[in-house]
Amino acid sequence: MSLLEVDQIRGGYGDVDILNGVEMRVEQGEIVAIIGPNGAGKSTVMKAVFGLVKVREGRITYREKEIANLRPDQIVRQGLCYVPQEKNVFPTLTVEENLEMGAFIRNDDFSKDLEKVYELFPALYEKRRQAAGALSGGQRQMVAMGRALMLDPGLILLDEPTAGLAPAIVDLIFENIKKVNGLGVSILMVEQNAKQALKMSHRGYVLTTGRNRHHDTGENLLNNREVAEMFLGG
Repeated sequence: MSLLEVDQIRGGYGDVDILNGVEMRVEQGEIVAIIGPNGAGKSTVMKAVFGLVKVREGRITYREKEIANLRPDQIVRQGLCYVPQEKNVFPTLTVEENLEMGAFIRNDDFSKDLEKVYELFPALYEKRRQAAGALSGGQRQMVAMGRALMLDPGLILLDEPTAGLAPAIVDLIFENIKKVNGLGVSILMVEQNAKQALKMSHRGYVLTTGRNRHHDTGENLLNNREVAEMFLGG
């Protein structure tokens, strides 16, 4: 069984289905990218997995347990974290307080995990006493990923982790994602920088109008003429 399996899900907001039979999976240790045009349902898939969007049909399993329509707090306790595109830090709390919030369901000593986050993101150690709201966009993204790591998760969902960031910072965030994956954490991400995302991903999914359009390895999708012309700018 895959770590995460999304099987023919339909759902959306109110009475409108944004997802129309989406399928995808994430294996242990993988980076998997979801790309596609605006309105394709990419972020909606992530929210459906994390219990933020109602699933009307289909199944979502994580570590072979059904999680569709569980509350987000129940899903977090399964070892799955979600990092949204916006408002992903507590701006008035310090960097360290933000990271500690990631361990809110833990009853054990998480000091070693805090050290691990600081080793992974040295810039956060330097800023640990500063309010997270005063950080740059790239640094806030590091805080959000670091906070997710404090749970010691098996899978992190990243929704547009490089949105609005300068090109140099985009490269840094992708490097950080690879570092997180190097710790053994699987990654499922929605990303607007499709070429870069596919280059670093084991596999990728292309969605259009809430449906699967293509699924292949990241390399094969990069070399797919239709994908290149329609979704990668030629």
